[in-house]
Amino acid sequence: MHTGPNAAPGAVASLATRLLALCYGGLAYLIFFGTFLYAVGFVSGYVVPKTVDTGSASSPTTALLVNLVLMSIFAVQHSGMARQGFKKLFTRFASPAIERSTYVLLASLSLILLYWQWQPMPMVVWNIEAPVLAGVVTACGFLGWLIVLYSTFLISHFELFGLTQVVTHFAGRVAEPMKFKTPGLYRLIRHPIYLGFIIAFWCTPMMTLGHLLFAAVTTAYIFVGIYLEERDLVAMFGSEYRRYREKVAMLVPGIF
Repeated sequence: MHTGPNAAPGAVASLATRLLALCYGGLAYLIFFGTFLYAVGFVSGYVVPKTVDTGSASSPTTALLVNLVLMSIFAVQHSGMARQGFKKLFTRFASPAIERSTYVLLASLSLILLYWQWQPMPMVVWNIEAPVLAGVVTACGFLGWLIVLYSTFLISHFELFGLTQVVTHFAGRVAEPMKFKTPGLYRLIRHPIYLGFIIAFWCTPMMTLGHLLFAAVTTAYIFVGIYLEERDLVAMFGSEYRRYREKVAMLVPGIF
């Protein structure tokens, strides 16, 4: 596109706006991906400086209250911004192209706050000392993270985290409506991403009280999230999703 001295001001502004949206979406994605990688270390206790079991210890009551507030902030943001009502409100004030990127960015920031302010609760609930068994459990935890990442690519990873929308917007095209599809693991269970998170959170050779709190609350939130998400999917895809829900299990083949 030529934007020299004779170019129309509207064309320049349009290009500048689309470029800004593209940069915003790219930055949001990079922050998300760094936050995701940090989550692996935060839960597993490897590489990162601050994990679920490290940091200055407070009294058990203070640690419990702080940690519950931190997880509640994430849950409210994550669920509230995912609802159709919020999306419609957002697009009244900003471009629909950056709605998903904004959601991803704020979810990432709420997780960064959680990593930063998380209070360890070091009392040991269980500790697997047998090296082979501990290694198997650790490997299962990392398998859970791989299931999460792999499952996002099955349903369009870059669309899920907002990049497709801003790239399409920058190219001057209208994003195609979301299509219902069930590739790979989605033919076996409806929510492989959530299953991966549950495996990753619970498979640890040493479970502290703080880690147990994190795993238990996030697992409970996952079931709430599934309920809200499936309600939206039924509203979006109607009988097509209802038939899918009747035939395919929620998290474990043959159960729910």
